[in-house]
Amino acid sequence: MCLAVPMKVKDITENIAIAEVNQIEYEVNVTLMENLKVGDYVIVHAGFAIEIMDKVEAQKTLALWRDMQGYNRGNS
Repeated sequence: MCLAVPMKVKDITENIAIAEVNQIEYEVNVTLMENLKVGDYVIVHAGFAIEIMDKVEAQKTLALWRDMQGYNRGNS
């Protein structure tokens, strides 16, 4: 099973963006994206940005991820 993760775009150079999640930056291929801007949130799967995501929804999803991580740490 694979999960797609929302990330915030910090920089774009040609077809590669620097995107951040949990204060960690990743290189993301943005070849599939049109009209992508710095500050947008994208869904990233297998290193490719596959969809631009609404900022509010991205933040809600990231909050859920943080909650799940805290739950897993507390129950390990």
